[in-house]
Amino acid sequence: MAPISLRDLNDVIEGLPASDTWGPPTTTATTLHGVPYAPFSKGDKLGRMADWTTEGKEREGRGGRQQYQQRYRDQIYGAGPGGLQTVFNLEQQNEEGSFSLVDRSAPSRGRGFGGRGGTATFRGRGQRGGRGDTRGGRGTFQRVGGRGGPQGYDPRGGGRGGRGGRRGGWKDWDKPQRNREASVQPKDSWRMLEEIDFNRLSKLNLDTGEGEDLDDYGFLYYYDRAFDKQPGAATSVRKLTVLERAAYNVTTSSDPVIQELADKDEASIFATDNILSMLMCAPRSVYSWDIVMLKQHNKIFIDKRDGSALDMTTVNENAADAPLELSEGNKDAINAPGALKEEATHINNVFPTQVVLESETNKREMPNAHPFYDPSVESDPPASKSYKYRRFDLSLEADAEPLHLIVRTELDAVVKNNISGEDQMLTIKALNEFDNKAQGSGGALDWRSKLASQRGAVVATEMKNNSCKLARWTTQSILAKADLMKLGFVSRQNPKSTAEHVVLGVLGYKPREFATQMNLNLNNGWAIVRTFVDMVMKEPDGKYVLVKDPNKPTIRLYHVPRNTFEEDEEEEGLGGVGEEGEE
Repeated sequence: MAPISLRDLNDVIEGLPASDTWGPPTTTATTLHGVPYAPFSKGDKLGRMADWTTEGKEREGRGGRQQYQQRYRDQIYGAGPGGLQTVFNLEQQNEEGSFSLVDRSAPSRGRGFGGRGGTATFRGRGQRGGRGDTRGGRGTFQRVGGRGGPQGYDPRGGGRGGRGGRRGGWKDWDKPQRNREASVQPKDSWRMLEEIDFNRLSKLNLDTGEGEDLDDYGFLYYYDRAFDKQPGAATSVRKLTVLERAAYNVTTSSDPVIQELADKDEASIFATDNILSMLMCAPRSVYSWDIVMLKQHNKIFIDKRDGSALDMTTVNENAADAPLELSEGNKDAINAPGALKEEATHINNVFPTQVVLESETNKREMPNAHPFYDPSVESDPPASKSYKYRRFDLSLEADAEPLHLIVRTELDAVVKNNISGEDQMLTIKALNEFDNKAQGSGGALDWRSKLASQRGAVVATEMKNNSCKLARWTTQSILAKADLMKLGFVSRQNPKSTAEHVVLGVLGYKPREFATQMNLNLNNGWAIVRTFVDMVMKEPDGKYVLVKDPNKPTIRLYHVPRNTFEEDEEEEGLGGVGEEGEE
């Protein structure tokens, strides 16, 4: 074939018809044949096609392409859900349908059962029992040195509740809901007045000030500073010993001092720090509890019923994976919620008596004698305890008359300040470790090996797993105007036995600083108290009961008959009279 010049080639191309020219056909149609029209806006941001210029080591290994996918994948037009694949329906038509983009980013929420988008697992709890000797004025006391739990303790129930549930992980989606029994079952004769959820209570606020002291009763021994050695060290480990001491936990309406103050019209509301702290820290609670509010002559006595569990010390109440009941698959009976409560209560009764120096010549006597101890009746000496009666002002600007509350607070020991030499008041409590490898430990660290080197992590874990318990202890310390709060760390000698315990160390905290670390707001607690007091004040004289729902973050207020919780005692009394009549 003869060669053709470039000029001749151009002449040939110019002579061809338009339909035979090279390139895409010109058309004015808005829809291509076989392909639907995709809406497009000039305002759409297409982003970058790719960026391979990442500097430094990011280009090596997992840099480059992966960073492009993470940074710009969602900015490409049509790359998200409902994008080009949906508009053009290319799943089966595109010849490159086998190509897929590997998504290495974190899974998004709401994908069913797995990960953070898993189903919510709701947990609850029912606890019955408690103390059977918490009322009765001067003759009421508990044996601090007793091995078992408080008299009348019922091991049924226990466990852990859920404050509205928590997000389930990939292992939790198939767990059954844990329904718990309420601390007290409402009866048909009860009339519900109000139902308030924790979200509403958490938004309240009321500033009451520091409060004022009225009277001090009892005495205090001095704290043994030998327990302040480095926690976790071999020299700080001591065996927990049992000392027989008489301790008292009298309810509000049975306290003779409170009865005297009520007769003098010193206040309109009366309570003890143990009961009041439960109400003030209610939004942190998980277990079910109940409080009795007795109104008579425009005065309200905040009480606890016979057999109440308010005096019991909970264990890992707020843990994400709390101790299970035996009926729920727990194989260790000593690590069941009821057994753990009994063990923790025993430790908190014994521990404060061990860390003080008992000396009749070196102790802090209060202006008034012990209000409950009677040496002619008791065979054991009284435990170191000071009962401080304090008054707080709950009034609002809109109130026509002031509203005051008197609370009986408790102090456990006294210690001299190293600098000023002044006496500082202490409250003494004990945290207990049962088995950090057992179910329900809440991810707790091994105290023996970590308490010295990772003290902050140990305390932070306890704040998470026992938020309600620590908040109540801190509230009681602030109500009593204590200078320091001593926390003991007590562990089992053998994780498989509750027979013996050892004290690993003691840490001291200023109550208000500890409250700040826990995000504890006392003004919110006072507002909660004022809220329920206002509800009862509007009602006629009678008996009212607050019940925390075992499975929901809700509190209900009931108006109950006068003889509620006293029916058994009345029946026993009537039976005795009948027998005497027959004789």
